[in-house]
Amino acid sequence: MKPYHFMLAAGLLLSPGCALAGEDVTMVPPPALDQTASAKSESIVLAGGCFWGVQGVYQHLKGVTSAVSGYAGGKKETASYEIVSGGDTGHAESVEVTFDPKVVSLGKVLQVYFSVAHDPTQLNRQGPDSGTQYRSAIFTTSPDQEKIAKAYVSQLDKAKAYPKPIVTKISALEKFYPAEAYHQDYATLHPSQPYIAYNDLPKIANLGKYFPGDYREKPVLVGEAKPSN
Repeated sequence: MKPYHFMLAAGLLLSPGCALAGEDVTMVPPPALDQTASAKSESIVLAGGCFWGVQGVYQHLKGVTSAVSGYAGGKKETASYEIVSGGDTGHAESVEVTFDPKVVSLGKVLQVYFSVAHDPTQLNRQGPDSGTQYRSAIFTTSPDQEKIAKAYVSQLDKAKAYPKPIVTKISALEKFYPAEAYHQDYATLHPSQPYIAYNDLPKIANLGKYFPGDYREKPVLVGEAKPSN
């Protein structure tokens, strides 16, 4: 988040009658094609704007064992916040979501992504943040994930679930690079920061509102995540 975005968020937060950014929700149906339950933990990398909010949402989703902020789409040499912020590295601010398919399916993970985690119709931006590093993208870790994600986007487009086309790009993950320690668990550690309060806490609240059976009050934090199987 750039400094002027912080100032903008502060001004909007203090404006009387101003709706919170995260209150706009398009509740989409679950995917017609989903994975079968598996005993093996798996991960998928999701990009949808600033990673603070995306991470915060998935840390409250039941069945997620880890949600780590980081970078995907570029090279190791440029996987740092200062460089990625320039917007020309190929990286997207992303979150590696590791989940237990016995508890939550990939389909549910994607339904949350398209419903409350971000707006998939915004091209190279999300809310107050603009640039290719804030693009909507799914980085899959298996052919099965890619098949399900692409089928879901096609399903939502055909149903005209949104007033505008989905711009989410789907590609196989080459490498995920965890972000700096100060970016981890950011929404939990800084709930009163204007940017978080305005843009991200409403997303977490919407997870509880629209997915009450899948929401957990206590988030799984990076430092507390259990090892995957």
